[in-house]
Amino acid sequence: MQQTIAKAASYTGIGLHSGKDVTISLLPAPPDTGIVFIRVDLPGQPRVKAWAGNVTQTMRATTLEDGLAKVFTVEHLLAACYAVGLDNCLVEINSVEPPVADGSSLPFIELIRSAGLVRQDRPVRIYDLKQSFIVRYPDKFIAILPYDGFRITFTSLHPQIGIQFGDYEITTEIFLQEIASARTIGFMHEIAEMQTKGLALGGSPENAVLYDGGKAINPLRFPDELVRHKILDVVGDLSLVGQRLRGHVVAVKSGHELNTALAREIILSANTDEEVVR
Repeated sequence: MQQTIAKAASYTGIGLHSGKDVTISLLPAPPDTGIVFIRVDLPGQPRVKAWAGNVTQTMRATTLEDGLAKVFTVEHLLAACYAVGLDNCLVEINSVEPPVADGSSLPFIELIRSAGLVRQDRPVRIYDLKQSFIVRYPDKFIAILPYDGFRITFTSLHPQIGIQFGDYEITTEIFLQEIASARTIGFMHEIAEMQTKGLALGGSPENAVLYDGGKAINPLRFPDELVRHKILDVVGDLSLVGQRLRGHVVAVKSGHELNTALAREIILSANTDEEVVR
C-alpha cells in the first residue's frame, strides 16, 4: 500500500549550488499525490510535482519546473523518499534548492524515519517492465531491462579517479547500508569555473567529497564512493517515473541527463501500453 509521512518534519541547511540558507518541511499528503514541492517563499506558493515531464535542466543536478515553481538538486531527497517507501508527501521549501545536508541521502532518510510512515488505503503502482529501454550517447548509456526486482549495475569511468563498478539490488535495507551515505563528488580544478556559473556556491568538505587530482582531500566513506553516489542519483532520477520500478538498470558513465531521459521513455511507454502497469 502507498505511504505518507506520519507527521510534519523539517530540516534546515544550505543549498549545494545556490549557497542559500533553506528550510524544507515534509508534510503528509493524500494517496496518489506523489512528491510535490511547494515554493512557500513565492507569491501564491506555486507547486511542482516530482515527475520527469517537469525536468527542465540537468547540468550538475536535476531541476524541476512548473510555471513559477522551480527547484533543483532534488535527486538526493527523492532517492531517500523512494528508498524508504514514502510515496506521497508535500515538501514545503523556502528557496530554490533543498539543503545539501552532508551531500548524501542519509540525513533525509533519518528525517523521514524520525517522523514515521503511515500506510494509506491505495495500492502502490508498480511498473513491471515487459521490454527494454536504452538511452545512449557515443561514450555513455543507461538501459533498463525486465527483471524481478529493482537492481542497478553502474560502471563509472573517470579520467582522474579511474574505473569504479557497483552492482546492487535496491531494497530499503541495502540502500541504507550501502548507498544512502555516499556523498556527491567535486574536483578542486572545477570549483572556480562552476562558481562563475552560479554552481557549487554552498559546496564544502562538509557536504562533498573533494578531489585534488586523483586523490580525495577529505576521508572517504567507501573506497568506491563515487559509483555508489552515481547509483544514488539513478534512484532519485528514476523515481521521477512516479511509480515503483521492477527492472534491472545497467549504466555506464550516466548522469542526470540520461537518467531523466530514461524516466521519460518509461513514462511514455506506460501511457501507451497500460498492460505493463499494475
